Amino acid sequence: MNELPATPKEMKQVIRSGIRSTLLAMGSATKAELSGKLGVSFPTVSKFLAELKEAGEITAIGMDDSSGGRRAERYVYNPDVMLGLAVFLERTETNYVIYNCSGEVKEEGHAPSMLGDAGDSLAELIEEQMSRFPKIRSLAIGVPGAVNQGRIIHIPAYGALQNFDLKGALEKRFGLPAIVENDMNAAVLGYYHHLDTSDNPSLVYLYFGQNGPGSGILINGDVVRGSTFFTGEVSYVPQYEEKNFGQALQARPHLGPGQARIGTAGVDAVSRLVATCTALINPHTIVFCHDEVSVFLLNEIKARSARYVPAEHLPRLMMSDWRRDYLNGLQHLGRQLMISTSG
Repeated sequence: MNELPATPKEMKQVIRSGIRSTLLAMGSATKAELSGKLGVSFPTVSKFLAELKEAGEITAIGMDDSSGGRRAERYVYNPDVMLGLAVFLERTETNYVIYNCSGEVKEEGHAPSMLGDAGDSLAELIEEQMSRFPKIRSLAIGVPGAVNQGRIIHIPAYGALQNFDLKGALEKRFGLPAIVENDMNAAVLGYYHHLDTSDNPSLVYLYFGQNGPGSGILINGDVVRGSTFFTGEVSYVPQYEEKNFGQALQARPHLGPGQARIGTAGVDAVSRLVATCTALINPHTIVFCHDEVSVFLLNEIKARSARYVPAEHLPRLMMSDWRRDYLNGLQHLGRQLMISTSG
């Protein structure tokens, strides 16, 4: 089936988005450089730059040195012209961050948990932040459940949000583009984009925290979601005669909010999961939350995993700051959203 050609309105949006992304990535550029990067004619680039300059999105910062011909004017993007709001919902608390187009954080904050109702508490938080930061142009929300196109399709512990179209409800209420993402998908994206992962095109991020185990899987830079958007629900992976992975970890000791360290009995369960990931995906790296493991524990898991699959095929086992990665992932998604959808 042939795709329909883009409408003139869609093409304009693509060009605006391309100019924003290129200027933010390069720091500055001339019309000729933008034309070459985007594959768009010089007159077209000039027209759109004039529009963006009038809207306050870009600024001319002077003329380049002459190389024999006419000197070219150089432009930069004003990253504070639009702001994004990223919020992640957890069992014990809600975390949020306000950031600009270049990812610079303007404010971070915390609030009580908002998972007990169908988005009402979250809407109040968003309303409050929008009154304080009128330039907010996108919403990125993270939830501990499976999400299909903004609808939360699997979140067993929070019945009020089950099968709830959170994206649609937020966009209708606030008139802003919104994205709703699974917590582990956001975390694996945040890890991938925050670090130099050019040599790690395939990643698995494992977390065993407040709402039971979950994972995010990224292959060749893309998050794997699955045919019904259920990828990563590792709690259901069968492991022992009558136990799945989630049940095998239930006896782990709890050290406080965000610290669900794997007990000795859980090492074998985690090692089996590492072996399963190795056999099915053969990832370069498996990432753990640094609150939940230690170097000693990772060495134990690696040694035990080698009982199930040949050691030479096992991935690197790494630790990272899950909360930071989660927020970074939501910011990445929110930045893409506001850069690509703003008029």
